[in-house]
Amino acid sequence: MGLKAALPKYEIYFYNTVLCLAMFWATSWIFEVSSSSANRKTFKTSVKPGWYYFGRKMETADFEWLMWFSTFRDHIIFALSGHVLFAKICSMLAPQYRSLVYMVYGLLAVWTSMGWTYVTLILSHCILLYSISLVKIRWLCFVTGLCTLATFKCEPFISWQAGFVEGDFELRPVFFYGGCGFTIMRCMSFALENCERKDGNYNILELLKYNFYLPFFYFGPIMTFDKFYVQVNRCDLTRKEREMWNINLHGVIHLIVIIVVDILFHFMYILTIPTDLKLMKHLSDWALVGLAYFNLVYDWVKAAVMFGVINTVSRLDHLDPPKPPKCITMLYVFAETHFDRGINDWLCKYVYNYLGGKHENVVEELVATLCTFGITILWLGPCQVVLVWAFLNCFGLNFELWTGKFFSVEPFSSFEMAMSEAMSRRIRAIFNTFNFWSIVLYNVLALNSLDFAKLVAKRLLLKGFPITTIIVMFVTYCLIQVIKEQERRQALIDDPDPLPPAPPPNAATSPTTSATAPTAAQPVTDPSKEKAE
Repeated sequence: MGLKAALPKYEIYFYNTVLCLAMFWATSWIFEVSSSSANRKTFKTSVKPGWYYFGRKMETADFEWLMWFSTFRDHIIFALSGHVLFAKICSMLAPQYRSLVYMVYGLLAVWTSMGWTYVTLILSHCILLYSISLVKIRWLCFVTGLCTLATFKCEPFISWQAGFVEGDFELRPVFFYGGCGFTIMRCMSFALENCERKDGNYNILELLKYNFYLPFFYFGPIMTFDKFYVQVNRCDLTRKEREMWNINLHGVIHLIVIIVVDILFHFMYILTIPTDLKLMKHLSDWALVGLAYFNLVYDWVKAAVMFGVINTVSRLDHLDPPKPPKCITMLYVFAETHFDRGINDWLCKYVYNYLGGKHENVVEELVATLCTFGITILWLGPCQVVLVWAFLNCFGLNFELWTGKFFSVEPFSSFEMAMSEAMSRRIRAIFNTFNFWSIVLYNVLALNSLDFAKLVAKRLLLKGFPITTIIVMFVTYCLIQVIKEQERRQALIDDPDPLPPAPPPNAATSPTTSATAPTAAQPVTDPSKEKAE
């Protein structure tokens, strides 16, 4: 069954209607719970007085969101505005030196915010991995990079390296771990690309330009060195048609989304409610299922906005940064599940695709996924929740391949070939429905807590069976069909169906055709030409 398999229009309209009604119903339950529980003792630390115009309390449970768009908003805007200003001046006067200006400004910004000892620590890691890259042994670069990354995940190395940071401010741990972690990943990308280079080595100055590019330094996303090197050293800085219009439009959209999310924080406490297990045990099934779903949607929105703001700045620098993560609403296969496209691209390029090949062999796929999630565990920090999350997602990714292999053999392949494309799409959507909720539950585990994920799973599969289970799965089935319809339309845009070939103008007609329609074979005479003759 291809992506272009179509369903009747009335069926698609029905799926959209069911989905909209279900979303509205779940939202009303969460709004009711948020309104009635605003004054609970467990909510005092995370639900505080909000905007005066609404007269309601506002949820402040997400530290990252507050840091970006409330507490340290002015500092971040000031730093990024300075980068844009100096980058624009350099691009106008000396575009060949713009990468050097990016590095100098980023180095000074890191020095100002974290101190010279922190800069020294970062430089020491860069020099270490650069020295290893000169040997051009791929596995040695990997081992060195992973061991260096592990020093930020275990004692006593954490405390010793944290002593290099000067000052005591709220963002100190965030800047420390973010800057160091992304530095190691960037240095590993540089080292691995240097191993692939056949003629000579990259200059260490190129590594410093790559690492100290300020918009990517603390919070990412990660752009692999090969892409960054080509784009940042490009001398032709002419923009495409309407490119600046699109950059400004994305900036306005991000601003609108920030305002909308802040408004919704006054009405739906989706992050605070899951922390109160006593309250959740008394919630309806729809409220619990809606909470699990909206938690993932919010995390995607947060990642899309934060990376989107950074990407807007980098696009002003004539770079093509990693795209925002794919919305959780559009995910129903484990192979596309990620919340950071930069890290995902890095892992796919250097680990998953390198070891998995074409991802057709079961053993190679197993080795590739184990290694990929092993590095992911080290990146996130080994703990019980991360280990369980990695195991479940690793199993889900491999199970997809096993299932695909199983149903590709006889007699299942013949069954699918015998049925229509529309029926094949419907049957596949049924299997994708269970896959979707596996993805939701596995990632709720990482974003919230193990207790919340277990409570949602029990209510959905055990206590709510069969009524809640069947209704939720049917609504999810409608969602999958809506997603597939959008994918079908996009596939038709990207790869339109070829038009049928036109008949040749002088094609010989059959005797039957000539006998039945003799006038059609004769050319139409022009009255003016006939008169002239």
